[in-house]
Amino acid sequence: MNGAWNWIWKGGGIVLLAYVILRGFSTPLQPGLVTAAPSQLKLGMQTVTLTAAGQPFGKEGASLSEFTVVLRAGDQLLKTETQEVQPHGITVAVNVPGVLPSRALDAFVFTPSAGTLFLGNACFVEEAAKGDIPTSYVANKPDESTPQLGFSFPFQPNIIESIRNLLWHVPMWFSMFFIMGLGFVASLGQLRTGKVMWDLRAEAAVRTGLLFGLLGLATGSLWARWTWGAWWVSDPQLNGALVTVLLYSGYLILRSAMGDDDRVGRLAAVYNVFAFVMLVILLMVLPRYTESLHPGKDGNPGFNKYDLDNSLRAVFYPAVIGWGSLCYWMYTLRLRMNRIAYSLLSR
Repeated sequence: MNGAWNWIWKGGGIVLLAYVILRGFSTPLQPGLVTAAPSQLKLGMQTVTLTAAGQPFGKEGASLSEFTVVLRAGDQLLKTETQEVQPHGITVAVNVPGVLPSRALDAFVFTPSAGTLFLGNACFVEEAAKGDIPTSYVANKPDESTPQLGFSFPFQPNIIESIRNLLWHVPMWFSMFFIMGLGFVASLGQLRTGKVMWDLRAEAAVRTGLLFGLLGLATGSLWARWTWGAWWVSDPQLNGALVTVLLYSGYLILRSAMGDDDRVGRLAAVYNVFAFVMLVILLMVLPRYTESLHPGKDGNPGFNKYDLDNSLRAVFYPAVIGWGSLCYWMYTLRLRMNRIAYSLLSR
């Protein structure tokens, strides 16, 4: 029965990871506006081109009457005239008045299939005086349509296509938490009973969890480079993750330095308990009470609050289970190696 169950969860983990990889790279991104050109507008008649990323929201030769663009200054709308629609862009003519409630203009594109696309601070009008938009320039708010995008990942302006990294970066850290938790329990068992088998479990858990921690750092660094423009920033969440990895690296160094000393199991267990407590403090407690760029910290909303929609959930949750299964599988292989090595050395 145990053999059949092992094949089920291992095979299931492989299937889930294959599904995540296939879906993660093949699922299209919902359309979203990324740039406006020119970004600085002068008074009078101007031509503005709004460019989008993700799925195409229009077709070549589409009816211009189906697309409406309005620019918002403060709480008032400025009308435009659509001139050209392309799969990933739309060009409009706008008559910029000399008086605006705000010099910063937000752009809204109302489309028949993709719903409403938005770009904050799309353009600026430095020469405009402050005041209400003249009546002849004011636009009425168009009716919004229901998006018909099918199975697609949500568009988030700051991360765009890199939202796919959510399927790798976050599950790897979840897997590390899970397996380090098993190591924590094993170290408590070693301290309570003194049995070496608990020590072998703790060592296997830390070694496996450290690998996933390093993968989490690598994928996080790639994401930071795309989102924040640097491979590493001084952020409490990132610094805490690095310190955690260094702490667990110290666990392996301690074991290696003590060699065959009979006290290695107990000392390593004490260190591992300390390291896990620090992991919880550094990654789950402190970042929530300090300013952080990381989602879910210090009022910065997490993915589940603003763009983890049903399509992304359908891939994210299998990713968590799949990566967790792979991590546990690697842990069992390392534990088997530890047991074999201990049995050979004990003869």
